[in-house]
Amino acid sequence: MLGADGLEPIEDADAWLRLSLTPKLGPAAQRKLLQVFGGPREVLEATSAELARASGEPAATALRAGADLDLVQRSIHWLREPGNQMLTLGDQRYPRALLEIADPPLLLFVKGRVDLLNQPALALVGSRSATPRGIQDAESFAQVLSDAGLAIVSGLALGIDSAAHRGGLSGASSSVAVVGTGLDKVYPARNRELAHQLAVEGALVSEFPLGTSPLAANFPRRNRVISGLARGCLVVEAALHSGSLITARQALEQGREVFAIPGSIHSPLSKGCHWLIKQGAKLVETAQDVLDELGMGPGPAPGDDAGAPLQPHEFEVLTAMGFEPVDADTIGHRVGLTPDAISTILLKLELDGHLTRLPGGLLQRMR
Repeated sequence: MLGADGLEPIEDADAWLRLSLTPKLGPAAQRKLLQVFGGPREVLEATSAELARASGEPAATALRAGADLDLVQRSIHWLREPGNQMLTLGDQRYPRALLEIADPPLLLFVKGRVDLLNQPALALVGSRSATPRGIQDAESFAQVLSDAGLAIVSGLALGIDSAAHRGGLSGASSSVAVVGTGLDKVYPARNRELAHQLAVEGALVSEFPLGTSPLAANFPRRNRVISGLARGCLVVEAALHSGSLITARQALEQGREVFAIPGSIHSPLSKGCHWLIKQGAKLVETAQDVLDELGMGPGPAPGDDAGAPLQPHEFEVLTAMGFEPVDADTIGHRVGLTPDAISTILLKLELDGHLTRLPGGLLQRMR
């Protein structure tokens, strides 16, 4: 069978698919059978007695029942489409970083640039319900780190993940999205355009078969691949008990560096990052902090392109705002300006990208 480019053969692709798509045959049993028999075709051709001796009767029973052949055929047809590929544990292009983790996927479905999976990478994750400050931090950090030579790996979720992908794509090293569905689905649907851009300029990756829906149980498994592909994991805004902390914990278990951006002591979305820092994660304030820990060269700091200098009265207003959400009346009181005067200054600062408006009439400084 041919690969996505119509030229490169995928050796034993049907056998890999039949083995991986066998219901009730878990990844650990699949890897053990491969270790015993040497390859997927040899596993499928083994007798029931040989299979039972190698991995137990349940594995032998599952293999006798076999895979869904319609799904196998659909997967083969998908692989023939431009840009679609499959990497197996027996493939030289399989991500080397994933071979270091305890439970590497038997195979990966990939749409886009396979070469990115063996480039130096950083995982960047965080809250779906991110603040404007968190969105800007994630995107600017990702762009700087991408320009410094790190592909940005995240999970295509709303909020911080989406910002990380946008920043990575705008930098030199692009971005990789590891998803918890089959690659014939886009979740969340609001990220369809971003997913298309990743498929063209970056990569979409999944270990889940075509047709897999976004089940809750899929995402912890997805998270270990996000951290496994990367040299480190940066968390930007995360509540306690969030999925981002699962990714960070898996990164620690995999021997990866963990970084966290601190935030307001009053924000629930800072609690997870502060907890990580208390547990030993590296506190970072600039992208250079991450590069220094990873032993990489200097990169431009977020905000270096801040634009035209501030006027004295604009600087005074920004200083009075601080970095916590605040209303216009409070700012005006702090600097002694009338409502009309403060409104004009705030509008100018908003248009220049120095602040953003939040629900409830609040404003927050962005730089």
